[in-house]
Amino acid sequence: MSVHVGLWGKLTRAVIFLILLAGVLGVLLWYAPLIQRNERMRKEVLRLEGQIQQEEATAKQAKTSIDALSRDPKAVERLVRERLGYAKAGETIIRFESAPTNTASRP
Repeated sequence: MSVHVGLWGKLTRAVIFLILLAGVLGVLLWYAPLIQRNERMRKEVLRLEGQIQQEEATAKQAKTSIDALSRDPKAVERLVRERLGYAKAGETIIRFESAPTNTASRP
């Protein structure tokens, strides 16, 4: 025995399919702002993690410099000579300066 569904059965299936499709689209539209917000927050987290890595590298470099200056008298002497321009008695300091550049173009 075969059951013939006919036109109404096909229409019922089509309506059910369209209702399910509308439901899925409704859910997607409902959560679209949340998905976009989540994506923005992920980008912000990645940016902040990069900034943290940069700050950690800077902190490590500063700690190394502090350790060197607190333990090595030659490092302190080198720093004083370079930054403050001090010299020992009898030494002559020679400073080299870069020549000023002419940025104007010639005709």
